[in-house]
Amino acid sequence: MITEYYRPKKLDEALFLINRNDPRTMILGGGLYINEVIKDPIAVVDVQGLGLTEISKKGKNLEVGAAATLQSMLSSGMIPLALQKSITHQETYNRRQVATLAGTIIAANGRSPVGAVLLALDVELDLVGEGNEKQVANLGEFLPLRQDILTRKLITNIRIPVEVSVSYHYVARSPADLPIVGAAVAIWPSGRTRAVLLGYGEQPVMIFDGPEEEGAEIAARDAYSEADDQWAGGAYRSDTAGVLVKRCLSEIAGNKEG
Repeated sequence: MITEYYRPKKLDEALFLINRNDPRTMILGGGLYINEVIKDPIAVVDVQGLGLTEISKKGKNLEVGAAATLQSMLSSGMIPLALQKSITHQETYNRRQVATLAGTIIAANGRSPVGAVLLALDVELDLVGEGNEKQVANLGEFLPLRQDILTRKLITNIRIPVEVSVSYHYVARSPADLPIVGAAVAIWPSGRTRAVLLGYGEQPVMIFDGPEEEGAEIAARDAYSEADDQWAGGAYRSDTAGVLVKRCLSEIAGNKEG
């Protein structure tokens, strides 16, 4: 329940509000996470007035403001096809209109396609805290400690590498359902390869990061060998994870040849 609402025009004002000890104060982007998860009385700081919505290419990265919506990212035509696929898979059109990139990252659970693709791409988050203290965190560092890292801080920008090939594949009960098993694989021009699995647990899991792709498929099978829950057993997930990682690698290789 929202008891206080603020829409500051300056970053300093927003930081002052979230650094208060009482009442509990949270950042409000699109509002999906707060509406669906938070039930206790809270104050909110709407960041839509801070201008954190720009999407631009800078050098080898795409810089995306924390308050940019998923739909604006799709409309920009600047994001990789695999990230486009993950966005349209995770959220419907109406939800994409309000869901922000930062909010999607903060709420990413083990079945989040967007979280998985961004983790494979090893994206960086720019955060700012009290006194305009700046911090940079890789998504892999951020996800398991997100609540602690976000204490008295807010995300201002997300950096996505643009010279990286990336692929996303999944299996689900239906095309519209979130994955029972999914895989996202990214390969850098140097050959560096990262593989991420989703469909199980509290967050997408990075299971391989090496100088070349050799071993990624085996790592996927090992990582999900005991991934049992109400949706699927570990044996099924293990086999499927290996198949999906192999499919991602083949798609990237095919795109390079084409």
